[in-house]
Amino acid sequence: MNSLSSTPLHNNLRLLLLRFILCIVVSCKLTNGIVKLPPNVSVPAVLVFGDSIVDTGNNNNNLRTTARCNFPPYGKDFEGGIPTGRFSNGKVPSDLLVEELGIKELLPAYLDPNLQPTDLLTGVCFASGGAGYDPLTSQTSVCTHSAISLSGQLELFKEYIGKLRVLVGEERTNFILANSVFLVVFGTNDISNSYFLSRIRQVQYDFSSYADFMVNSASNFLKEIYELGARRIGVFNTPPIGCLPFQRTAAGGIERKIVVQYNEAVELYNTKLSKGLTSVNQNYPDSKIVYIDVYNPLLDIIVNSNKYGYKVEDRGCCGTGIIEVVLLCNHLVSTCPNDLEFVFWDSFHPTESVYKRLIAPIVQKYLKDFL
Repeated sequence: MNSLSSTPLHNNLRLLLLRFILCIVVSCKLTNGIVKLPPNVSVPAVLVFGDSIVDTGNNNNNLRTTARCNFPPYGKDFEGGIPTGRFSNGKVPSDLLVEELGIKELLPAYLDPNLQPTDLLTGVCFASGGAGYDPLTSQTSVCTHSAISLSGQLELFKEYIGKLRVLVGEERTNFILANSVFLVVFGTNDISNSYFLSRIRQVQYDFSSYADFMVNSASNFLKEIYELGARRIGVFNTPPIGCLPFQRTAAGGIERKIVVQYNEAVELYNTKLSKGLTSVNQNYPDSKIVYIDVYNPLLDIIVNSNKYGYKVEDRGCCGTGIIEVVLLCNHLVSTCPNDLEFVFWDSFHPTESVYKRLIAPIVQKYLKDFL
């Protein structure tokens, strides 16, 4: 006769016990959030799709892309000074969002080999440096090649849902998906790299048409994650890429001025994105799809940097600050003495200090729109 350990009843009991233990562990790991949620409102997890602004390490073991930063001096101000694949000196918006909501201190990369089952219950990051709404961006973008595309991140999300169902069952999985905050952050690489730097899309599109193409891709992606259970979805607009140190070097002339043409293109795209999200919202009345403006807050920090306590806004802290990013920002180059004085960490990405100035007010401003 078979022992009790091999019976279906015992297996079910073990599974129920595992789910109970996971819930207890997750409850113990919750941090004290800065934002107070209304009574009877729950945000169990944060799930992030996007590019290097929010990537927390998914590119670390992808040797097909040069968009990696799991080496010094990246992570200089992270816990223990460890480079984790975050494209900054410290935390990135993904981390700051879960911290603000009191969910946990850091949002782990879904492809982190050390990811724990409990991490799945409170959220993970699917973002990949170099990705975009345009499928060509992930394949051929300047300095990236083979980032995890929009469709690739969607496949990782489907895999995540399957793992979640095994851990906590169908009912709890559906609850987590319906009540979690989803963040979607793409667009910078499409406009910066695929359209202006490499010009591969200029052959097919004027910019207005390319912006329509991006918005259509974004809308389709939102529909797909909605059909998989997402209901609270925040979408970042695109920041003022004409202010990035790299773009000022590449297209700002000998004086490295802000590239007004690039910022005007971004403004046109952002207007179209806002209208596109309004349309998607109307088609899915039981969802909250929120357009989040990061363009204007970041532009204000750059243009009025002294007001915010920064001394340098036209170059990054790493190396000369005018071109160094990813592999060019490495242990062989020097860094600035005090990155708290710099708006940018490298020639593409803001410092943790700037991200903190951006994310806390964004959460305060937009959280009510999700609930």
